[in-house]
Amino acid sequence: MADVVIPDVKTLATQISEGSIRALGRGLTWVESGGPRAEALSARMFPNTGRAQVVGLTGAPGSGKSTLARALALVARARGRTVGIVAVDPSSPFSGGAILGDRIRMNDLALDPGVFIRSMATRGALGGLSRAAADAVDLMDAAGRNLVLVETVGVGQDEVDVMRLAHTVLVVSVPGLGDDVQALKAGVLEIADVHVVNKADREGADRTVAELRAMLTLLPTPEAAWVPPVLAASAARDEGIEAIADALDGHMAFLKTSGELERRRRRIVTARVLKIAQDLVAETVLEPFDATGTEGATLLDRVTRRELTPHACARALLARTANRIDLAGEGRDRH
Repeated sequence: MADVVIPDVKTLATQISEGSIRALGRGLTWVESGGPRAEALSARMFPNTGRAQVVGLTGAPGSGKSTLARALALVARARGRTVGIVAVDPSSPFSGGAILGDRIRMNDLALDPGVFIRSMATRGALGGLSRAAADAVDLMDAAGRNLVLVETVGVGQDEVDVMRLAHTVLVVSVPGLGDDVQALKAGVLEIADVHVVNKADREGADRTVAELRAMLTLLPTPEAAWVPPVLAASAARDEGIEAIADALDGHMAFLKTSGELERRRRRIVTARVLKIAQDLVAETVLEPFDATGTEGATLLDRVTRRELTPHACARALLARTANRIDLAGEGRDRH
């Protein structure tokens, strides 16, 4: 059996930019695994991003987000666009990997080279998104996908994280899941750019649409602001999907003409950089807690004995982290 040739970062980045599906799959595996190789690949791809329309789909579990993503992908393909789908699945409590339920529901798209689907595990990340989701969107963007759909796991109030990644947020509701206005109950009413009441063939769908529209009138709306439409659909029957696709295009047009697109891009970049910084600081702070170190453990022992407050312990760890970062920087400067 021949040895598998693993491309270097530069070669893989070139292949992704040229539209290689196999290279894109490998690149997504790299960024999901993390580490220096993933960071190097993301750095090479980043200058080629910023062209795709990124749409986040969020809502309660069982609302039909995967089915809707599939239906939107079909409409986009019929309109001549290429599509990337990042479906964030809950992590398996045993393997830590994604359960891949979304991939199963989108099997009929797998043979279309114009649609690329990737399921990613949350791996403990809050907010319904995996830590690698933003890097995955970048790779699909750089690979030439015109539309990137990001489907979150559906975790209630933490769904607001999707607005820090997507240009347009689509919130999916359905009638008959306890409360007709789940979006308000989940705390995501205000983040929606487009509301979709899915499974509209069910009893109570008209009432859900009416209540959502009534609730939206109670929100403060600045003059000339985008008013989120509330659309009824049945994704399983491919009904109402064209109107949703039109609304997504309409929202992107509004973002461009109003200047809001640049503000959203700035918000997305700010949130992403801060999240990366937080992760880097957390990793550095946790270093003294490994099996070979006693520094952090000693501080924790002092907190346990009530000799040191948790706040003081955290500040001490941050101070020592900053010192280590300074020393590392000085070392690089000498070279």
